[in-house]
Amino acid sequence: MGQHDHEDGPAGARHVPVALPRVAELLRPALADRPAVLVDATLGLGGHAAALLAEHPRLTLVGLDRDPEALAMAGRRLAAHADRIHLVHAVYDRIADVLGELGLPRVDGVLFDLGVSSLQLDADERGFSYSRDADLDMRMDPTTGPTAAEVLNSYSVPQLARVLREYGEERFAGRIAAAVARRREKAPLRRSSELVELLYDVVPAASRRTGGHPAKRTFQALRIEVNGELEALRAALPAAIDALAVGGRIVVLAYHSLEDRMVKRELAARASSRTPVDLPVELPGHGPELRLLSRGAEQASADEISENPRAAPVRLRAAERIREAA
Repeated sequence: MGQHDHEDGPAGARHVPVALPRVAELLRPALADRPAVLVDATLGLGGHAAALLAEHPRLTLVGLDRDPEALAMAGRRLAAHADRIHLVHAVYDRIADVLGELGLPRVDGVLFDLGVSSLQLDADERGFSYSRDADLDMRMDPTTGPTAAEVLNSYSVPQLARVLREYGEERFAGRIAAAVARRREKAPLRRSSELVELLYDVVPAASRRTGGHPAKRTFQALRIEVNGELEALRAALPAAIDALAVGGRIVVLAYHSLEDRMVKRELAARASSRTPVDLPVELPGHGPELRLLSRGAEQASADEISENPRAAPVRLRAAERIREAA
């Protein structure tokens, strides 16, 4: 399912998987005409998975999601392919464990569609959205971990400011953190409307004209912190690449500059030689493991964005495994 921070667009757009034709095209050479295995590390509502299973009748899909509700919905959507799917309740940093448990040491494709899923954004009671009042929860897996309210009410001002600055790229992080601390002395923050009201008071009106809704960056930062998204991705990317067979391909859709930077670095490191620059020949086992398939990060076309506004911030990167690790 397409996953992002946008809260606009027609309700129908929410079930259009982002960049589906391009994802299918990039994965096709690794999956076509063979009993291939694909890991969809962020199954969501199964939009990409459904299309790829339909296109490749010999494909086995391993679908991971940390959200039990999403897994149940994807399971219903993919029921026609039930004999070819393994759906697992797990965060994507457990990719190696999951493949080990399934006895699948090597896979032919891995897909990451990062960010918050439409299901989570559209379920009012989950508290991901700043446009609808709800408890400040924001956990992608509601069975575990701290809520956004717990972060707001317990972090020190410097801790909170760091989260807002790093994950929300929020210029007024220090000011917002101080205001949260003043507010919670009177009563803890519990509802998204209370946080939105505070942010309207703190973020200068002039910055709203250029920076969009004053709550957007803070809500994004809290969601990333609550769900440990960047730590999980930092562990998941190398594990996913290690699981690829030679000729296997990885495609990553990122919606946040920090995620995209992490993907860019990991793919670039594996796509370059580790032979010292001054040596005339490539040392055995030191050549590149990956070949980059995207030139820089690919963005959605104007047509796709008009059809699916949630595709607007996407940055797509892809690579092919060309050699086993030394």
